[in-house]
Amino acid sequence: MELKSFAEMLALSGSGVKRKSIMAVAGAGKAAAIDAVLEAIDEGVADAVLVGPTEDIKQLLRERGRNVSDFNIVETLPGQTPADTAVEIIKQGEADFLMKGSVETSELMRPVVKRENGLRTGRTISHVAFYHLPFYHKLIITTDGGVCAYPDLNKKRDILLNAVETLHTLGYETPKVAVLACKETVDNNMIETLDAYELKQMCERGELGNCFVEGPISYDLAMSADRAKLKKYACPHSGNFDVFLLPNIHAGNILGKCWELMPGVEMASYVAGARIPIVLTSRAAPAEERIRCVTLAGIVASGKEG
Repeated sequence: MELKSFAEMLALSGSGVKRKSIMAVAGAGKAAAIDAVLEAIDEGVADAVLVGPTEDIKQLLRERGRNVSDFNIVETLPGQTPADTAVEIIKQGEADFLMKGSVETSELMRPVVKRENGLRTGRTISHVAFYHLPFYHKLIITTDGGVCAYPDLNKKRDILLNAVETLHTLGYETPKVAVLACKETVDNNMIETLDAYELKQMCERGELGNCFVEGPISYDLAMSADRAKLKKYACPHSGNFDVFLLPNIHAGNILGKCWELMPGVEMASYVAGARIPIVLTSRAAPAEERIRCVTLAGIVASGKEG
């Protein structure tokens, strides 16, 4: 199975799911946060626990014509941040994933990485971004352009596994990963090419589970079968990869933003590597993107539950 569009992903949210996933929204007392929650609820992709200043949240709901009694609203516990309280709710089994509201990303992540909260897996936390590109025939992931700045080989392994396991949850059998570099040959003076080659060797030794890894490989050869043929690069999956693993956060962020500014491009993302998915939608993100991010996190949460 491979997803050709976000419409196919959205369809998965109602397919074989035992119940609708619930998001704990850390800092729901701002308009942008409430609007994102209401969009998700109205589309039927998730329910929510709204964490933050109770009266502010109720006022925002009333301004939007909503019945306050229809919502689960929780005041931030004394001595805690909204993120702390949201994580407590998740630990108690009352929510399935975490969503950023009006809190800083660093504040949101602080209780996630605390060992005593039990949300760490021992794996590197990373950003998994899906894109639908008008010039590509299916959804494609870039990782990591948002969390892990300068990953070494072990962290790249974790980042790769986070993306591959996400695709397994979505029904992919053998995700195909291109480990990108500026060239497709190993260069002892370029650690990026050495890491890419070692990841390929790990895959061939069966250490990465059910996936295919090629690397080092340049962007053009990964994206285009015609370009690979022209340059006599023998790879059966050129032009058909599911994941682009970037060498560092700068490369991932630049590629992602280049794509996002192209006409007709759609994206959705979440943070992987913890025991629960984490949604970090931007306040500037359009409503459709926020819904896609919540849907993706909800599907992954349901998969972890199963």
